[in-house]
Amino acid sequence: MNAANLGGQLGSLGNFTSIITIDLSNNNIGGTIPEDLPVTLQSLFLSANQLTGSIPSSLSKIKNLTAMSVNGNHLNGDLPDAFDSLSRLVNLDISSNNMTGVLPSSMKSLASLTTLHMQDNQLSGTLNVLQDLPLKDLNIENNMFSGPVPASLLNIPNFKKDGNPFNTSIAPSASPPSPSTGMAPTPTPAGPKPAPTPASAPTSSNSTPVPAPPSPASRAPPPSKTTSNTSEGSTTRDSTSPSRKHSTSTLKIVGFVLLGVVLFIIMVLLVLFCLSKYEERQTRYDHNRSQLARVHHRVEPQIKPPPVQQRDDVKKGQSEGLDRRGRELSSSAAAVPKKSPENQKEHVINFDRTESDLFPVLPPPPPPPLPSIERVVANPIVPPEKRYSPPPRTSTPTSATPFSVASLQQYTNSFSEENVIRESRLGKVYLAELPDGKLLEVMKIDNANGRISVDDFLEQVECISEIKHPNILELVGYCAEYGQRLLVYNHFSRTTLDDALHDAEETGSALSWNARLQVALGSGKALEYLHESFQPPIVHQNFEPANVLLDKKFSVCVAECGLAEMMPSGSVTQLSGRMRALMNYEAPEFQDSGVISERGDVYSFGVVMLELLTGRKPYDSSRPRHEQHLVRWASSQLHDIESLSKMVDPSIRGQCSEKALSRFADIISRCVQRQPEFRPPMSEIVQDLARLVNATGEESE
Repeated sequence: MNAANLGGQLGSLGNFTSIITIDLSNNNIGGTIPEDLPVTLQSLFLSANQLTGSIPSSLSKIKNLTAMSVNGNHLNGDLPDAFDSLSRLVNLDISSNNMTGVLPSSMKSLASLTTLHMQDNQLSGTLNVLQDLPLKDLNIENNMFSGPVPASLLNIPNFKKDGNPFNTSIAPSASPPSPSTGMAPTPTPAGPKPAPTPASAPTSSNSTPVPAPPSPASRAPPPSKTTSNTSEGSTTRDSTSPSRKHSTSTLKIVGFVLLGVVLFIIMVLLVLFCLSKYEERQTRYDHNRSQLARVHHRVEPQIKPPPVQQRDDVKKGQSEGLDRRGRELSSSAAAVPKKSPENQKEHVINFDRTESDLFPVLPPPPPPPLPSIERVVANPIVPPEKRYSPPPRTSTPTSATPFSVASLQQYTNSFSEENVIRESRLGKVYLAELPDGKLLEVMKIDNANGRISVDDFLEQVECISEIKHPNILELVGYCAEYGQRLLVYNHFSRTTLDDALHDAEETGSALSWNARLQVALGSGKALEYLHESFQPPIVHQNFEPANVLLDKKFSVCVAECGLAEMMPSGSVTQLSGRMRALMNYEAPEFQDSGVISERGDVYSFGVVMLELLTGRKPYDSSRPRHEQHLVRWASSQLHDIESLSKMVDPSIRGQCSEKALSRFADIISRCVQRQPEFRPPMSEIVQDLARLVNATGEESE
């Protein structure tokens, strides 16, 4: 059922007792891979679906499995340690997921595995478990593998490993050959060794000699070294010692002879090199002399001064050409080596004569043509702009600091789940603590959101790092190593507006009316800065309570500003649950035709204000059907003071006057207009909120 446009989830498969192949690739199947897979399976193909969760550990029961493909899904978690019994598995493809952790040790048992694809994941650790497998096709690109690459893997015909923080060294083989094994019985030519003692002679004679490559000493005809257990052993050793000394002296003589030959060859080469250089200079000198003589005879007939009416032509034509030629000849003449005083004298006379012949070409009086000549000569000296080619950009010229993957792993405890403080539409955000105690936030952009090129990423970092506003989370660094894309921000708070509105137990207390006004004003100022003060204007496109951070004093900081360009259009369907919730904050024109503008942020801001007013989420399936969609239900009641009073969040009833409530509802009504041209700009909204905050403060006093 490949590419059958199937949806839903996989149910129990354990009841199929005879099935051999399951092929459900290229569908829209979601959910997780069931634990009870048929034990008779030989082929399992679930690639290009919407599967989540992890690979089940019950995989170890499918002992006849030969091929498995789960690539192109949203699987996560560690690989199960369940490969001990899969000795028949030939092809395994888990690429393009979000798998993490190290490779399990049971992968050593995959004795038949020839093809393994694990690219585009978050796997880490070393590759030692793969070094003894019969692999012919291995792809581990764009992961977090570290350590040296085993030498056996480098011999795989099709091995792709880019995008990993490997060490440059190569892992040593399991049992390196010892160079001293075969050479131990053979004496080294470095010098004579002391003769063995009589007590050790029987032992050395009875031991089996180990074959060794012939050495210069062994090629000499020494006396017989074969000893016996008789009294002749000492005589043999006595005759062996002088032969060793003779061999050593012979080696020294040979070494000196070779050294002398090498030095002689080097001296010959140096002499030949000097002779070639000398001949080259001599040839160049003779050539320059002949060229000067030819120019002298060629220029001499042109000494006649030109007519007055041809002065302009002379300045633009002959004077330009002759002057340039004369300067070239003068520079070449200055480079000619001096052989002898006579030649030098003759050369100087010719050169002076040439220049004296050249300069009178300019018509009298001399001053007028000089500026023209200077301009003609100076123009070629100035390098044209097109010759400048800036070096390739490797970092952004901004205040953002480049971080390494290793340092961010250290600061975030290896991106531990315990350090996750929130999830964004691009990936998880981790709390990072520097050695000096400073806290940062690291956004790790998921592979599921598509690959962002380094140039595009650095361009976005350069833009985002220029955003400076007290109500916007500040970008302080980035990382683009080994295929990773990470953004580093100053830490502001773990608490979001979504937590404060819908999880009061965690925050400790519900937001008061005055606090809600301050939150609306602060976040509105952030959007106003992005739309009207920053150049070029930025559309947030993801304004929601989860991106509005609050500290204990209810100060506001808006996150994810400037990240709209990094969100691929095709990934909206992949984050189905997350994006369905987000769609309740998106403007109607974006849902209908994908139009993005500042007025879309105004609509999202109005939905958040409505959430502040009512305490309800923009979509709540637990409520009656006509109250599930907040904007549809509330829009018709915003101008009815009685209905408005009933709509207010019960936790703030009695804290605000009807006048303030009506003005707040009026701002919401203008923001959530279906037609974007009827929505006001953020500057107008901020002015209205500022007046409302001032009026509320005066009433409370």
